[in-house]
Amino acid sequence: MSAKCLDRQGRWRNKTVAFRVSPEEDELLETAVKLSGLTKQDYIIRRLQEKEVVVTGNPRVYKALKNELAKVLNELKRLKKGDDVPEDLLEVIRLITVTMDGMKEE
Repeated sequence: MSAKCLDRQGRWRNKTVAFRVSPEEDELLETAVKLSGLTKQDYIIRRLQEKEVVVTGNPRVYKALKNELAKVLNELKRLKKGDDVPEDLLEVIRLITVTMDGMKEE
């Protein structure tokens, strides 16, 4: 039997919560998790509890920002003049902006 995995407050997380999302929602969630530097579990718990997600700059967050900015640039290049920018792309841009603004204040 493996050892119990406790959270930062010493609590044993033995309850499972599951829900379904669309592929687009999953992609947006994955992006938010990568940009936060947290695990998916910690990110979802913080958001559900309406706690602030504080991003600490580290190489993993920097790499996620770099990769997401490259994806955004490719999507913007793909759009034709006059096309509307998809809501999902605007949300990713907002996440990147908020993350970079927070890191700038440190």
